[in-house]
Amino acid sequence: MKKITFLLSLMFCSLSFSQNLVTNGDFQTGTAAPWYNNAANVVDLGVGVWVNQANVVAAGNAYDANLSQIISLNSGSTYRLTFDAFTDTATNSRTMIVGLGQSASPWAALTSTTTLTSTLQTFTYQYTINYGDAVPDRVIFDMGAATGYVFIDNVSVVQVVSTCNNGVQDGDETGIDCGGSCPICVATPMVAAPTPPARPAADVVSIYSDAYSNISVNEWGPDWGPYSARINDFPIQSNPTKVMNLESGKVFAGIDFLPAFFNATAFTTFHLDYWIAGPLAPGQVLSIKLSNHVGGAAAETSAIEYVPSTILTDQWVSLDIPFSSFTAASAPPNLSRNAISQIVLTAARADASVPVKFYLDNIYLHKNTVLSMSSFDASKIKLFPNPASTSLTIEANDSIESITIYNVLGQEVVSKNPLSNSTTIDVSNLVNGIYFVNSTIDGKSSTTKFIKN
Repeated sequence: MKKITFLLSLMFCSLSFSQNLVTNGDFQTGTAAPWYNNAANVVDLGVGVWVNQANVVAAGNAYDANLSQIISLNSGSTYRLTFDAFTDTATNSRTMIVGLGQSASPWAALTSTTTLTSTLQTFTYQYTINYGDAVPDRVIFDMGAATGYVFIDNVSVVQVVSTCNNGVQDGDETGIDCGGSCPICVATPMVAAPTPPARPAADVVSIYSDAYSNISVNEWGPDWGPYSARINDFPIQSNPTKVMNLESGKVFAGIDFLPAFFNATAFTTFHLDYWIAGPLAPGQVLSIKLSNHVGGAAAETSAIEYVPSTILTDQWVSLDIPFSSFTAASAPPNLSRNAISQIVLTAARADASVPVKFYLDNIYLHKNTVLSMSSFDASKIKLFPNPASTSLTIEANDSIESITIYNVLGQEVVSKNPLSNSTTIDVSNLVNGIYFVNSTIDGKSSTTKFIKN
């Protein structure tokens, strides 16, 4: 018994990266030291098995029969007390008080009541020291409240070292800082979201995507009250990604463009890539609402909404939602989308205390067009200087039939029909930023980006 328990103790100490703070906890020295007080009495049960044996002949205060040892504990730290014990009474059980506490006045202590039987048992208790460091600490066994023999063996006190926040899979974890005695592991995407197709720049308004130039977002996950969640960065394979972190009680998150807005009337489709770990929380839904703020109004003037009928887990899901599938989310019903200033993502579930994380990428609107493989190479078009401040010169190998310049909102700002191999455009009146030049040669179109500074 002693040998097996000792080996298990060694294994435990190795896993918890702590040492036993108790000296002579197995009493194998054959003496009580450094244990002290009137219940310190080491005996040999035979074949070299030494234990502490105390005989309480009259019941009184629990502390009337005490076994203690001075140890050093740190305030605020957590410790695990483990020991083996039994009594000699075959028909009845008895109790004793055990714990960790101060060895002098004011005698503050953290204790538990242990019920002993004639069967050897291993008892384990965990305490976080909250009484300060002013007085030396001790291990406490108070046995005076009941009569009978008490046998104690294999006493250990080890500091509990948390492995749940060190960025390493250790201890009994099943993942990095999760599983086992740590919080349940929640899967995260291991690969980045799919790369969107090449689309004409004028046919896209991108809120968040590496594939296109993004419009300016005022705030990701603004604080809109106790039920609103934050949206944070979460790079995957060096690919920028967002995570909507719906902690307990949070059910929605917003993407805010106010006071700016964009006119989505000419666009046909809303795109969003999402990833959520399975299994889904009971009643889990996802709704996408586009909030219209005509005239840049602070209050919503109308809204449209889409709710996917199925939510898939543990994979990137690409939603291409025609605007014809959106429904009015305001009263009276209004399907306008001419001043989109906010996107609201709602992830309600039956029990809002269950935390949920939605990973997001490639949020944009488009006109359901892609660049044809027959489009000519951009190398046939030259733009200079780039960046440009006052004028932009465009040259091509063939006659340029038309040139249209769009801002990042997809709005046309310049249109020209040069019908020549070279033309210069005055851009001095354009606001500084990113623009897209759509050129047509022999009926084929190509889009090139330039920067106005």
